[in-house]
Amino acid sequence: MGRGDTSDAQWKLIEPLLPKQRRGGRWNDHRLMFDGILWVLRTGAPWRDLPERYGKWGSVYHRFNRWKKDGTLDRILKALRIRLDKQGHIDWDLWCVDGSNVRASRAAAGASKKAKESPRTTRWVAREAGGDQSSTWSLTVTPFPSPPSSARAKRTNRRGSSS
Repeated sequence: MGRGDTSDAQWKLIEPLLPKQRRGGRWNDHRLMFDGILWVLRTGAPWRDLPERYGKWGSVYHRFNRWKKDGTLDRILKALRIRLDKQGHIDWDLWCVDGSNVRASRAAAGASKKAKESPRTTRWVAREAGGDQSSTWSLTVTPFPSPPSSARAKRTNRRGSSS
C-alpha cells in the first residue's frame, strides 16, 4: 500500500458502494483502481503518468469515466458526506465545494481585443517619445526604411521616382 492509498477501515466504508463484478472478462481489482483514481485526482498529474503499481493507466481512466457516468462516485461522496455530518464534522455554514474555472481573456487584463503590434514601429517608440538615449538599447539602432506593401509602390520605387 502506497502513501495516500485507502486504509482497510476506509475501504470497508467504500467497498459496498461499488458495483458488483459483471459476467465476462476479468476485472481489475476495484481497490487498486480506486487508489489509482485518487492518486491522479490528488496529484493533478496526467493519466499517462499514473504509477505502474495501479495497473494500466487506460484501465484506471476508463473505470473512472464509467463510475462517473453511472453515479458510483456520486454515491460514494454522498455516503461519506452523510457519515461526516452525523459525526458532526461538517459545518454547513462553511460547506462549499467549488469546481469552477474561469479563464480571463487578454482584454480583461487591459489589452485590446485584437492586439497586433508592428515590429517596425514598436522598436522606435522610445526615440519618438523623446526618451533618454541610455534608457533602452534600441535607441542606439537606426531605423531602416520599411519595404513597400503594395505592388504599385514597388514599381514606383524601382524607377526611382517618389511622389
